[in-house]
Amino acid sequence: MARPLPRSLAVSVLTASLALTAALPASAHDGDALPTVLPRVETPALHDDEAGGNADADDPAIWRNAADPDASLVVATAKEGGLRVYDLDARLVQSIAAPTGPGADDAPGRFNNVDLVHGLKLPTGRADLAVTTDRGNDRLRVYRIDPRSPGRPLTDVTDAAAAPIFSADQAEINEQRTAYGLATWTDRASGRTYALVSQRERTRIALLELTATAGGRVGYRKVRTLSLPSSFRLPNGTSWSPCAEPGELPQVEGMVVDPANGTLYAGQEDVGIWRVPAALTGTPQLIDEVREYGVPGTYDEATEECVSGSDPGYGGTRLSADVEGLTLVHEADGDGYLLASSQGDDTFAAYDRELGDDNEYEGGFRVGATTTGPDGSEECDGAAALDAPLGSRYPHGLLVVQDGHDDTGEAEGRSATNFKFVDLGQVLTALDD
Repeated sequence: MARPLPRSLAVSVLTASLALTAALPASAHDGDALPTVLPRVETPALHDDEAGGNADADDPAIWRNAADPDASLVVATAKEGGLRVYDLDARLVQSIAAPTGPGADDAPGRFNNVDLVHGLKLPTGRADLAVTTDRGNDRLRVYRIDPRSPGRPLTDVTDAAAAPIFSADQAEINEQRTAYGLATWTDRASGRTYALVSQRERTRIALLELTATAGGRVGYRKVRTLSLPSSFRLPNGTSWSPCAEPGELPQVEGMVVDPANGTLYAGQEDVGIWRVPAALTGTPQLIDEVREYGVPGTYDEATEECVSGSDPGYGGTRLSADVEGLTLVHEADGDGYLLASSQGDDTFAAYDRELGDDNEYEGGFRVGATTTGPDGSEECDGAAALDAPLGSRYPHGLLVVQDGHDDTGEAEGRSATNFKFVDLGQVLTALDD
């Protein structure tokens, strides 16, 4: 198991990054001035209550059917509601329940994030897979995608022997410092496939190799872990940590790996976006900070909220905590974008995905409300982009974003979430203007 990143090394990297950010003008990101793109369709509302099956939209992934792009699918997590599979018209195709806990008093299954694996070699042949973090049980669950079964395209192929990722026993699992964020990655040099999994309320990320069993099931083995910093030295010489409940550390959820160069981008929610080799063997670099970076805060036990002090001005200008969903757009010329959900101000930031350009900020956008159709995206958790033709509906690709406040669903007097489908061509045009 790899040793966590030394704090002194992380601080030196961070100090250099802060110096660059402090030089940026305050006008580098004006949320109100950003262009707006509109969703074409939206999925049915999910309700996080007993009547709604405690379903809460969180993270999507887009699977392209190479033989019939019009039959492509969106696989999305609904937390205790399990998985939902949608067609390109945002209609429900399949609903998969999260597994229960082993005992009546144990935490129930809770699917947090999802990502895809293409062409994993199984004894029954190569298969595309949907992999999800089961936060409730501290495990990965793996589903084979079968386009020959349009009504039930996903089948559970998780190895029954799959072990908890971060917990030693069921008592630790019930504390729910468990598997949270997720990104999959196939190493082009070795051909091996991995899942990178973050830990809830901790800064740790685990690298897991996916393994196929003789029976056609998929398990995993832990290769190494890396811990991001939880405390940071500010330019004025003071030490700062994001305010949180006692015992909680600044967690990572949104993650994505660039397959072209094996770079992991990880969103530490109240800190910013890190990049590090996906093998977790290098030194993390903070490429942008949230606006709230460095703002002191005190946790109020009575209100269960943080009371913020004055802003010392060390934060970034493009992201407002939490930084959440991360996804990549790969353009045909090798260029493209890293897109990040800025949950605190309902915007999305775009960075150049080329390392040679040091992930330079390229612009941003909002997903706004249509006049008579879907509303926009607010407090977005997960996002997924696919820059490939998806039949007649999305010939320029697709962006799917979570909406933390679905207007139609909340009109019923219940909290509601869902997913919005956006023409990726609109997004690229907005960023190019």
